[in-house]
Amino acid sequence: MEKAIELAKKAEGINEVPIGALVVKDGEVIAEAYNLREVEQRAIAHAELLAIDQACEKLNTWRLTGCTLYVTLEPCPMCAGAIIQSRVDRVVYGARDPKAGCVGSIYDLLNEQRFNHQCEVERGVLAEECGELLTNFFRKLRKRNK
Repeated sequence: MEKAIELAKKAEGINEVPIGALVVKDGEVIAEAYNLREVEQRAIAHAELLAIDQACEKLNTWRLTGCTLYVTLEPCPMCAGAIIQSRVDRVVYGARDPKAGCVGSIYDLLNEQRFNHQCEVERGVLAEECGELLTNFFRKLRKRNK
């Protein structure tokens, strides 16, 4: 999670919402990304989706079985869907997202039994540090926009 936080700080450095993600397989980081929605002006440029895409490319498969996704913020419905579709085995996230989180806050899509894949989930890893990054970012943004 510390590496995901470093990635989130890179996003913040380019005025992106500070969210970082990485994919690990067999103890090795195989993909890492951070939010690029503003830079790329693409709605799907979330850290999780970019990391999943990189991991698929590296492994030359869309199936990410045996992989763990670490992300600083609870995944949204779009990212949760990609996690299910790519068959990620485990998700570890930091801060909860009570407004859009779909890994326990609003919905728990990764453990929805009606889907053909469920994930092991570990919540709240370095949650305070992850949450502070977001809180401080939005506080500065509101101040700048006044």
